[in-house]
Amino acid sequence: MSPIRPDLVDCWIYRAGAAEPEILLIRRAPGRILPGLWQCVSGSVEGGERIATAVLRELHEETGFGREAIEAFYDLDLVNQFHEPSFDAVVSSAVFAVRISAGREPRLSNEHDGSRWLPLSEAHREVVWPGYRTALERIRDDLADAARASWFELTLDGQRRERW
Repeated sequence: MSPIRPDLVDCWIYRAGAAEPEILLIRRAPGRILPGLWQCVSGSVEGGERIATAVLRELHEETGFGREAIEAFYDLDLVNQFHEPSFDAVVSSAVFAVRISAGREPRLSNEHDGSRWLPLSEAHREVVWPGYRTALERIRDDLADAARASWFELTLDGQRRERW
């Protein structure tokens, strides 16, 4: 097998809400590519770094959420590909999600200048990219059911969680 490594990782942050999950959207700061875009945590995979490790590192760097804030970690079984004109390349991004414990608020890095929690249906209307909407649909459709969600759950070391 010849594994393909993604260029980027995306991590959607959500928590339990009154009627539906709440999604954390963070806004890209001025002076960066796509300033003002509401997005999830996104960043590169460093050479030799495990993909799941990159997800958790980027999560901590961009929001301050560490392992203690994470209730569950999921591989959404989704890899997005898109053309990025600034690189003149097609870029791939492996997509994950974390469920954060209630009451936690992000501590943003200088990469972002705003954050807000939105009900999943509102976040779905707010995000721009089709791949973002697909990721939110996976959270809605696959992670809301505990039996189904268990198939996507990872340990914080990036291994499949034992189901039995």
